[in-house]
Amino acid sequence: MSPRAVSRVFRPTLFGVGFVFLLAGALPACQREPGKAIEEIQSVTIEGPTMGTRFTVKIERARDEATIDAASRRIPEVLGAIDSMMSTYKPDSELSRFNQHQDTSSFPVSPEMIEVFQAARVVSEASGGAFDITVGPIVNAWGFGPEQRSAPPADSEINALLPRVGYLMVEIDAASSSLRKARPDIYCDLSGIAQGYAADRVAKMLDELGVADYMIDVSGEFRTRGRNDRGDSWQIAVERPDAPERTAHLVVPLSDKSLATSGDYRNYRERDGKRVSHEIDPKTGQPIAHGLASVTVVTDNCALADAYATALIVMGPEKGFALASEKGMAVFFLVRNADGGFDERRTPQFDALVNVVQ
Repeated sequence: MSPRAVSRVFRPTLFGVGFVFLLAGALPACQREPGKAIEEIQSVTIEGPTMGTRFTVKIERARDEATIDAASRRIPEVLGAIDSMMSTYKPDSELSRFNQHQDTSSFPVSPEMIEVFQAARVVSEASGGAFDITVGPIVNAWGFGPEQRSAPPADSEINALLPRVGYLMVEIDAASSSLRKARPDIYCDLSGIAQGYAADRVAKMLDELGVADYMIDVSGEFRTRGRNDRGDSWQIAVERPDAPERTAHLVVPLSDKSLATSGDYRNYRERDGKRVSHEIDPKTGQPIAHGLASVTVVTDNCALADAYATALIVMGPEKGFALASEKGMAVFFLVRNADGGFDERRTPQFDALVNVVQ
């Protein structure tokens, strides 16, 4: 029985790079045969570009043609709306307009922006500022934002930018749906949370349509419900760092949960023979330089999984793991060792979820 693959295209804007993927062989993408009855459709795959990367949504046991058509139409609309709100690459996005607002007066924003800023604040407070959406100017200075740069910033430039970094310098007023800067030159970057939030919004829409079994992948940030085509939990593979080709290091069976991974092995640059990660420590303004290669977080909410993965990799293998353990989170760390391999660290909550790929 042939699954249906649907694509919708809209102008993408860069947000980031994923580090997890649906296990190979579990995601067929062929066209539904003309005239095929809905009763015979077992799988529906909806995929396309978004946020400078790609999304894939797989629906199992679709109940009727109207549901499929609604999902095919609305998924790109939901993702496009988030992109138009939260991109730093689009000068007319809601976030870009807030960044351009060189004033400390209240700036009206959408309820979705308030949701994301509030979720970011939760992770910032829990991590002691390791996750901080106001680090955008320093991300840009290192050449990982919209501004293209070939040379690393001087220490003097970083020192001049650090006073602009601090999550408490953005006041969130949910009652009036507005934001206020403590200083006019605050600049926010939501790339560490927006894709996870986008997956949550797609999930909310599918739930409203009555879809019971789905897998959402927005550039490696996953949100799942129900079961896959075999009636099992969705099988999400965490990538092995530094492999020449995408290789599964382990597989996480995921149902009614979200999963996000942050790593230093895809989005980085080589300078003087050293890896310069896109993950920036907001306290120092420097790329992370410890041995933590990747962090995978499993939670109910994908926006929080996305943000916590970033926070924990910034904190490093010891402090990050301590925070994850303290909060009882399902987290998996891959730490580079002196032999050129990787050491694993898993919280008990994560250990209960996974099977190692041989």
